[in-house]
Amino acid sequence: MKLSHMATAILMGVFLGTASAGAQELYIYPANGQSDEQMDKDKYECYNWAKNDTGFDPMAVPVTSTPAPSGQKKSGGVVKGALGGAALGAIIGDSSKAAKRGAAAGGLIGGVRQSSSNQQTEQQQQQWAQQESANYANNRNNYNRAYSACLEGRGYTVK
Repeated sequence: MKLSHMATAILMGVFLGTASAGAQELYIYPANGQSDEQMDKDKYECYNWAKNDTGFDPMAVPVTSTPAPSGQKKSGGVVKGALGGAALGAIIGDSSKAAKRGAAAGGLIGGVRQSSSNQQTEQQQQQWAQQESANYANNRNNYNRAYSACLEGRGYTVK
């Protein structure tokens, strides 16, 4: 899976999880006896006002505010380490035994470095997804507040 597709899939999962868990369903009651037609008109006008006021559109597909960190995991650390260790062992030890020991040690060190680098990459991706999720939730909350204020100003009870 390409990086952009993977980041999009992760982000959509985070947003959908946030939207279903964190977004509150607003209950709107026509406190002044408004008709259904008037209520639909007011909801539409308040939707547009809140969208323009906050810059957030709850009907739009979520987008990220920052680019995703590079998500490509590196490979070949063991091979690179083994080659470097074998070369160093051959130079220092001047025998095939020393080269084999150097290759084994280099391969081990290369594998550990690669694993550590891959863990950092995963951690960066998780932090980015959490930050984007928090940003989305904050924007949605601001929109809900603006939408509610508009409807309350038109005589509705919003909870």
